[in-house]
Amino acid sequence: MKKLLSILTALVATTAFTFAANGGWDDDYSKALTAAKADKKLVLLDFTGSDWCGWCMKLDKEVFSKADFKAFAKDNLELVTVDFPNSKKLPHKVVKQNDELKKTFKPNGFPTLVLVDADGKEVHRIGGYSPEALEILKKAVDANKPK
Repeated sequence: MKKLLSILTALVATTAFTFAANGGWDDDYSKALTAAKADKKLVLLDFTGSDWCGWCMKLDKEVFSKADFKAFAKDNLELVTVDFPNSKKLPHKVVKQNDELKKTFKPNGFPTLVLVDADGKEVHRIGGYSPEALEILKKAVDANKPK
């Protein structure tokens, strides 16, 4: 029993660390919609090529990794990475979900940020890299904040 408890504790700690290391980003769209509905938030989809897209990496480094973005996102957004990597292997379930999201939202390139409400309806889009992404998102959230 002690061994099982130790394993479970390690698993929870690892999961929490991974979530924190990802800055609150997840890859489960359905879970994000459910949380957005419960918490009265919007969902931000980041269509990215995390291991090959230079503009995506720049957006991560210059916007998403900053404390002001993280604070804003924590209070206003559920964050979903919709990744299309070249060499990183994703679980089949995530690949299938991401392909469906790509068909639904039709990003014109990478990165593309799509802001959706808790029902999955698109309310705003940012196509391409923008160093002003946070300011744009703040305005879009203010205009579409769930009641």
